[in-house]
Amino acid sequence: MTAPTRPKATPTRSPAPHDNGAGAGLSIVVPVFNESAGLPHLHERIAAVAQTLRDTRGLACEVVYVDDGSRDDTLAVARSLPAHGIDVQVVALSRNFGKEAALLAGLDHARRGAMLFMDGDGQHPPKLVETLVGHWLDDGFDVAYTAKAHRENESFLRQLGGKVFYALINWGARQPIPEDAGDFRLLSPRAAAALRQLPERNRFFKGLASWIGFRQIRVDYEPAERKHGQTSWNVRSLVGLSVEGLTSFSVAPLRFASLFGIILAVTALLFGAQMLFEVLFYGIAVPGYPSLMVGMMVIGGVQLIVIGVMGEYIGKIMWELKARPVYFVAEHSVRPADADARDDAAERRTAAE
Repeated sequence: MTAPTRPKATPTRSPAPHDNGAGAGLSIVVPVFNESAGLPHLHERIAAVAQTLRDTRGLACEVVYVDDGSRDDTLAVARSLPAHGIDVQVVALSRNFGKEAALLAGLDHARRGAMLFMDGDGQHPPKLVETLVGHWLDDGFDVAYTAKAHRENESFLRQLGGKVFYALINWGARQPIPEDAGDFRLLSPRAAAALRQLPERNRFFKGLASWIGFRQIRVDYEPAERKHGQTSWNVRSLVGLSVEGLTSFSVAPLRFASLFGIILAVTALLFGAQMLFEVLFYGIAVPGYPSLMVGMMVIGGVQLIVIGVMGEYIGKIMWELKARPVYFVAEHSVRPADADARDDAAERRTAAE
């Protein structure tokens, strides 16, 4: 089963200012990878929040679990989750395509109007969903995104790396990304519709969700401790994600390479002027072999860096031109809200007869 065909970007009419799209409901997209231990508890909390939203706001909800090629029994656990008060979709990808592909799969399969994205490790508190929905329905914001209130529990190097990453990506981006913004965010129906119109395959969700514009608000939160399993994010994967985000959403690496080349050229010009001055006025012999080798190595290193940066962007162009599907779906199931209870009642009636 292949990914659903994504229509070409076409202009759409935005809802009227007074129409917040609440009648279309809310889809909660949860990408999961090896989260079998904590998924039942997370689903229970999501279902409780959905029930509250239905009772207090009349907001119909569904949850879309996207299994990104898990190696444990996450898919089996997702299939068994009860549809109590909330529609349950399970989308199983044919292999591990990565979180960005899983988010796109959830976006493509969601059937409601508004979208809410959250991680499957339990660190994004489901209770905060009510706050995000309030900013959408009550305050009229189209995008309510979350950010960590602080990073005191992270190492100095990781904090520094985060600041450098956001400084670089915002240097070459058309629309700045708020620092520390996470994937836990809500999009109104028109913001979700705008996100669906973006056709690129090399996607950086944080950047695209900021690029679409509309009214946005930041909500700080304290991430919960991970109680089950271990994170799949390590230094290597974080560096890879950073490079992917930079080259997919920003031209900062190209600007940095150009700036590096200008600095090197100016330095070489000043060094050459200094050597000429010393020869003409002081008769100092210019050192030959060492200075020549250092200069060649520096220039060669800069050239290789620039070629590597250009290669990353050329690779992105190649993948876009090939236009391969971002993901493939191996299995897809939908259970309407309270379908399990209706089936049990039907079985009881049949047995009684």
